[in-house]
Amino acid sequence: MPSGTHSIDEAFTALPLRALADAALARARALGADHADFRFERVRGASWRLRDARPAGSSDTTDLGYAVRVVHSGAWGFASGVDLTMDAAAKVASRAVAMAKLSAQVIAAAGSKERVELAAEPVHSEKTWISSYEIDPFSVPDADKSALLADWSARLLRAEGVEHVDASLLTVHENKFYADTAGTVTTQQRVRLHPQLTAIAVDRTTGEFDSMRTIAPPVGRGWEYLTGTGWDWDAELEEIPSLLAEKMRAPGVEGGRYDLVVDPSNLWLTIHESIGHATELDRALGYEAAYAGTSFATFDQLGTLAYGSQVMNVTGDRTAEHGLATIGYDDEGVEAQSWDLVKDGTLVGYQLDRRIAKLTGLGRSNGCAYADSPGHVPVQRMANVSLQPDPGGLSTEDLIGGVERGIYVVGDRSWSIDMQRYNFQFTGQRFFRIENGRLAGQLRDVAYQATTTDFWGSMEKVGGPQTYVLGGAFNCGKAQPGQVAAVSHGCPSALFRGVNILNTTQEAGR
Repeated sequence: MPSGTHSIDEAFTALPLRALADAALARARALGADHADFRFERVRGASWRLRDARPAGSSDTTDLGYAVRVVHSGAWGFASGVDLTMDAAAKVASRAVAMAKLSAQVIAAAGSKERVELAAEPVHSEKTWISSYEIDPFSVPDADKSALLADWSARLLRAEGVEHVDASLLTVHENKFYADTAGTVTTQQRVRLHPQLTAIAVDRTTGEFDSMRTIAPPVGRGWEYLTGTGWDWDAELEEIPSLLAEKMRAPGVEGGRYDLVVDPSNLWLTIHESIGHATELDRALGYEAAYAGTSFATFDQLGTLAYGSQVMNVTGDRTAEHGLATIGYDDEGVEAQSWDLVKDGTLVGYQLDRRIAKLTGLGRSNGCAYADSPGHVPVQRMANVSLQPDPGGLSTEDLIGGVERGIYVVGDRSWSIDMQRYNFQFTGQRFFRIENGRLAGQLRDVAYQATTTDFWGSMEKVGGPQTYVLGGAFNCGKAQPGQVAAVSHGCPSALFRGVNILNTTQEAGR
């Protein structure tokens, strides 16, 4: 829902949005399009990078333009432009129709009888949606952003054992106007940001080095996230040097089977790779394989696949407050929704756009079409895919208390997963040995390895709402030409039994 404290930027609404849309859609209708949509975008992104509290680079770019997509002769057509005249918009629509006609000829020549049809969607007329934030980061002077990153870096550099500090901040302000031939018209605005600091330690005697990164997630929030609302930055910066020093002295893990308590700061990425991508229905059907492959969770297993244990409940959600994939309406005019993907351990749903929803007979789209720029066609993209907590679940400390021999995993680092989203290996920022229900110091060189169904099948308990955190990333890639989308994944802490643990240094030496 709208934040209630902001309005759409006047500089955006002052553009000839409606006139351009009317010209493009009228031309598409006149040329016989069965469906046409018009999307105007302004996406501003900026970044700041510091090395040892000194500026190391910055950028500030704006992508502005519009796109017309049509269904004509049973095929897609797409074209985009930047000339803000009515005649130019109409010509872009003409190019989109011409592309659809050519595509239809190619498809027919290949012997395919498949035609593009879209699932029905209610008309959403004159709707406005603004994400939930307090302070637009672009309203804050650049000098203030650099000064805050420099101050945080200096704090870490003053700590004993910290040799170097890398700091960065990414910010995005996105506006979209959408209109289609059915009568839907929406205008949206959202902001997001990603702050990150990494402390690096070097052993001058041995030459060994290691690092520790903040675990604060990227968020669909404003500047207030860096100044006290939503994350305790002072506490995290204070503890990193001592945790890094302990990590430098920590022994390597002995490989074998361990019980794991996985913190949300690590588990979000496992959700992204083994559930988020695997439940994109275009992948499961084989229509998409770029970047992340297809999926073991094939369509014929809907309603029967034992994805995990009975405590596993996963939702797709385009409505979560501060979620990176949260919207009001997707790039096909579909209203944001929340729905089940895995219920009591069983696969019960997928992420859909309008074409895939119609093709598979699943009814209405759940709003997963997105394009990352006005020059790209919308593709099916990931919602905020999240593991639900147990309403009466345990704290992280109590989950640890139920483990005799195990490892507590905090923070994401590297990952590897096959092109079916099935066999995987994940590492992390911090690993703590658990002995008789208590933390007993850090370990190094740890990775956990499993198949998707074995891992989620070993999940015995999920924590309560008090352990739930919305993690995520700015850089989920998909499609050709490649597109990038931001997405969040919420989860509680969770307890897994008997997971295979590898020593990464020993594995690398084999």
